[in-house]
Amino acid sequence: MTSTRPAAVDGSFYPADPRQLRTVISTFLRAVPAVSGPCPKAVIVPHAGYIYSGAVAASAYARVASGRDTIRRVVLLGPAHRLAFHGLALSSADSFATPLGSVPLDHPANTVLLSLPGVQILDQAHALEHSLEVQLPFLQEVLSDFSLVPIVVGNAPAEAVAKVIEAVWGGAETLVVISSDLSHYEDYATAKEHDAATSQAIEKLHPEVIDYHDACGRLPVNGLLLVAKKLGLTVTPYDLRNSGDTAGDRDRVVGYGAYGFV
Repeated sequence: MTSTRPAAVDGSFYPADPRQLRTVISTFLRAVPAVSGPCPKAVIVPHAGYIYSGAVAASAYARVASGRDTIRRVVLLGPAHRLAFHGLALSSADSFATPLGSVPLDHPANTVLLSLPGVQILDQAHALEHSLEVQLPFLQEVLSDFSLVPIVVGNAPAEAVAKVIEAVWGGAETLVVISSDLSHYEDYATAKEHDAATSQAIEKLHPEVIDYHDACGRLPVNGLLLVAKKLGLTVTPYDLRNSGDTAGDRDRVVGYGAYGFV
């Protein structure tokens, strides 16, 4: 019997109607200035409601679109918001559903990852988690057929996250997506300064200076930065804004950044 992890935040973080969802995503993508250069091997993208962070995420996904005919697997890591646990959580589901259809999971990857310390099957961590789900409609729009390796990161050292990423790094057929917002609930001016410092740390591959208050997904972000440093990747910032720039007031904002690694 096959099992599907159903969408949990459609209708709140993004539209539940497929036609409306496609329109929203295509509008974001069309607004990105013309892009060039190689398809990124990995990206960092935000995971708030589309009205807040969709435009920033689109700046990365517009670049990913150049790999439409090459990318066949997406390794997707994001922080746990709904369940506190130690380690990294895989899913036993056969697919993840969104209003745009279902994405099959790469179960052979689970077999590889379960041999690593701290990695477990924990469906409860995935059931209501939005940090991974909100990336899927974008991926479904910019890629062709692909399988998914969804990983919710709980309390785990960045070094453990890096080992997981390395184990499924693959070649050009594999895209790594890290889901993270930046600062939370500071005033606009403070957040701008704070996020600029975090952005610089990401660009310079300095995971040791990125802490909880800098990015909610600091653990998956820092795991990627360790891998990028080891492999000599370069980082390109695509966009850096906050909810005060997109769809909120400026008294308490959330920061969003998008980055590509090649």
